[in-house]
Amino acid sequence: MHVRIHGGIGLAELTLSARDLAQVRFAVSPMWQVLSSFRLLRRDDADAAVHGPWLAQVRPRLAAAGLDRGWLAELIPAAGFWPYFLNPAPDGPAPALSAELAAIRSTPAERVRRDLEHLRYHEGSLGPRLRALHADPAARLARVTQEIQVYFDQALAPYWARIRAVLDTDVLHRARQVAEHGAGHAFNDLHASLRWDGDALHLLRRTRPMPRDGSGPGLVLAPTAFGGPRLASRVAPPDPPQLAYPARGAGTLWERGERTDTGALAGVLGRSRARLLADLDTPASTTQLAARTGLSTPAVSQCLAAMRAAGLVSAHRVGRSVLYARTDAGESLLSAGHG
Repeated sequence: MHVRIHGGIGLAELTLSARDLAQVRFAVSPMWQVLSSFRLLRRDDADAAVHGPWLAQVRPRLAAAGLDRGWLAELIPAAGFWPYFLNPAPDGPAPALSAELAAIRSTPAERVRRDLEHLRYHEGSLGPRLRALHADPAARLARVTQEIQVYFDQALAPYWARIRAVLDTDVLHRARQVAEHGAGHAFNDLHASLRWDGDALHLLRRTRPMPRDGSGPGLVLAPTAFGGPRLASRVAPPDPPQLAYPARGAGTLWERGERTDTGALAGVLGRSRARLLADLDTPASTTQLAARTGLSTPAVSQCLAAMRAAGLVSAHRVGRSVLYARTDAGESLLSAGHG
């Protein structure tokens, strides 16, 4: 590893051996989406504006549940460092959130304390919850992961099929680049601040060290839907380094599709079910769907129950309400009906 400073701009170098290159991999990590999306909720800038429809729906839910002033609010500042232990090294190309939460709960106490001390250095102090976490990580990590699960259920799960589609599409695009042009081309196309010179990755505007000694082999590349245009990194030996980059298409995540004609799909599902499936561009309750479509609430409930049994929609409890969202299967069927 080498760190150079040019004209006041940090330039970090991460040298990759042949072994490292052989173990470069992509991973769709739920925790990267949790952390970057929670940070986004705390901002009011151009990055947040891109996700306006999502923010408008999610912010009131989180405030009602107290999640805007809990563990995550203390762990994730509006900008800068957040504790590395919240991003465990993914154990595969698409780890389940449960697996990542289990890895967080098993973080060694010294790792937790080291990260919290680093956070205190940047923020000036730790809140009461984080002081308790510093004193007894083993007892408090379970509380942290419980809140993360609640946050995911309320803020991301109803939209997960759409988010996951964007992330998977990005990974497929990158994999095709590697197959057609090689890893160097894929690196150079990943982010404006990332450059590959044949021996090392150069990260502009990063002054923190990226030590290869002591780190695991390879490099994990994680697309994010909520990180904005920034490149984020995690370098926490003995894990392999991680780079989180903005996924292609994230800026169009909340655009509504032009799907006014459901005639072909109605021939298969029935007019009411096809209309409801098309209307679920954003998750909604039975009451909201009844108001938007003009169908009665009992009729909406009956249609949703049938489509849920068929795997076309999913249900997510948020407080006292249940929100329905299209699944991957529902998205595919709707797209085919408009092909």
